[in-house]
Amino acid sequence: MDILSIILQILLALMFLIAGLAKLFGSKTSVESFNHLKLAQWFRVITGLVELVGAVGLIIGFWEESWVPASGLLLGIVAIGGIISHIRVKDSFKQTFTILLLGIIAFVLLWINYSDLSSFPGFN
Repeated sequence: MDILSIILQILLALMFLIAGLAKLFGSKTSVESFNHLKLAQWFRVITGLVELVGAVGLIIGFWEESWVPASGLLLGIVAIGGIISHIRVKDSFKQTFTILLLGIIAFVLLWINYSDLSSFPGFN
């Protein structure tokens, strides 16, 4: 594992762990955010669960390297959904920047570790 990959993995895992738990437990900010994005609250819970799965996958990736690109792909797809949601309600670039940055980091992590993806269970 190269140092850039490890740094990005830690950063992404922490960010999505925090965001996923906030959504799952219904923090005021996440509830208001999903209302602003005109998304149902049940979708907030599902999004939080998917973010937690991705974050836990990145943590597992410290021992099983194939989990890193798979989790990067999952979180990158989640980020694309978030970006589309912000665009749909005509949010500013400033409001969209965080999820855009996290999506870029997720896809960079996927790209750096792409060769390990073939070892992920079910990808053989």
